[in-house]
Amino acid sequence: MRFEAREIKPYSIPVSPSELKVGEVYFSISYVDEYMHYPIMETLVFIGRDLDIIDKDPDLDDRVQVYFQDYESYALGIRIDNLPKNNEAILSSYIEDELNGVYEFERALDQLMWCSLKRRGLEEI
Repeated sequence: MRFEAREIKPYSIPVSPSELKVGEVYFSISYVDEYMHYPIMETLVFIGRDLDIIDKDPDLDDRVQVYFQDYESYALGIRIDNLPKNNEAILSSYIEDELNGVYEFERALDQLMWCSLKRRGLEEI
């Protein structure tokens, strides 16, 4: 089996806020170390912008917040408007114009491949 060759950009390409679609799956990638050798990837579902059900952080003024739910609870049918008392859903919020680290699948894959190259010392090639 061979995976198609692709150009890996030396910078990340997070999802554009205008392209977010409710109910679609996205991926959050962060790193546990300063050298960006050990990634953490989370699968998220976009659930909306400035949701009235969630208390907005008053320090954010008029900045638009976007919300994601963990894939596992979303797949079980748990929705923000009918959260069970044990709150099995994990919700994440981001400021709309600061979505660094949230990607569509192919861009998340680019980030993981970049990490692999970096771990091998090849990211500058």
